[in-house]
This record gives sequence, C-alpha cells and structure tokens, in this order.
Amino acid sequence: MSTGAPTSDQVKAGQQVYSPLLLAGYDLFVLRFSNRFAWRCPWTRLLAAYDRHVGARHLDIGVGTGFFLDRCRWPVDSPQITLLDLNPNSLARAAGRIRRYAPRTVQASALEPLPLGDEQFESVGLNFLLHCLPGPIEEKTRTVVQGVKPHLAPGAVFFGSTILGRGVHHNAVGGALMRQYNRKGIFSNLADDVEGLERALSADFSAVEAEVVGTVVVFSARAG
Repeated sequence: MSTGAPTSDQVKAGQQVYSPLLLAGYDLFVLRFSNRFAWRCPWTRLLAAYDRHVGARHLDIGVGTGFFLDRCRWPVDSPQITLLDLNPNSLARAAGRIRRYAPRTVQASALEPLPLGDEQFESVGLNFLLHCLPGPIEEKTRTVVQGVKPHLAPGAVFFGSTILGRGVHHNAVGGALMRQYNRKGIFSNLADDVEGLERALSADFSAVEAEVVGTVVVFSARAG
C-alpha cells in the first residue's frame, strides 16, 4: 500500500549523515565491521557482483566512498564511469578515489528523473542505497528503475544490494543498528523484503536474480 510520495526531508535524512568525517571511517565500520558482524554479508560478496556485472560504460548510483569501483575488475582499461549521488561529500570522495578513470559526477536524487541527457550505460550499480530511501521497497525500487530505464543500453544489467528488514534474521548487533538507523531516518527499511524487491524488478526486467546473504539481498536484472 502506498504511503504517499516521500518528502524532501525524508530523502535528505538518508544521505546527509555522510559528512567527510563519517566517510573517512565508512570502509572500516560499514564495509568491514557491519557487513561481517551485523549484516553477515562480507564485502567480498558485493565486490564479486561488481566483478561480474560492470561494463565499459557504467553508472553508479549512491556511490559511498567508491570502494568497489576502486577494487573491481573492469572489462576495459579505461571504463567510462558516471557517479550519481545526492551527497556532494560522497561524490567527491568516490571521484577522488578513482580519479585514474576520470569519472563524471552528477549530484541528483535517485528518486527523481536523472539529469543524464541521452546517455546510455552497459551497467548500473545500486549498492546499499535502497535501504536508505524512504517508502515501501516495491515503490521505491520501481521509482528508481523508471529513472534508470531510459539510460540502459540493450542488454544492460542493473545490479546492487540492499539490507532487508523483514523475512530475515537480524542478530543482536544488526537489530540494534537497524533500530537506531531507522529512528534517525538514515535507514527506511523495516518492512523491506526480498519478495517486494523481486516484484518490482520483474515488472521491468527479465532474468531477475536475487540472493539473500545474511540480511542483505544481492540482486541483478537484465534489460531486454
């Protein structure tokens, strides 16, 4: 059931926490500690998704620190990478990290039409973003997909991961973090489940794959 369109304050709450200071410790606390002990999905599993799916023309939405873009195996020596995020600190951090690829940066919301002109991409990554976006999982996924679809080249892959709130077992550490992050508006995922994600992706894509690892779902969907 729809809860109405998310407000700008709700959208901002999920991303404004990422200050330069927080981003300095993001890789250690989020990707190495929280992924292992709270969400029980090691960062190496997420890196494997990047290794498998990134194309020569790649769009990354919700870029974090650029950790996976820096480490993944690109299919070409000089990939064309576009970074899109609402938070300028994340954009600057990720762009600096992969400066060797001369990425383009775009400051925009994933829940609004993407200001990308007629650009098309072979791959689009959406890693650890959906659980930060307000609204039901099915609705927010469909909204993001509708913005991405005009920019998918034939046969392109849309992939990523998100932390689930329902249908998975959260241990004590993960449960405590989930409650805290949802209270602060950093997360909005208490009702997010894999079934809602799969329904949303299947409405627009073929060959949808979704694997639950710990409390994280790692997904991919391919354009026709």
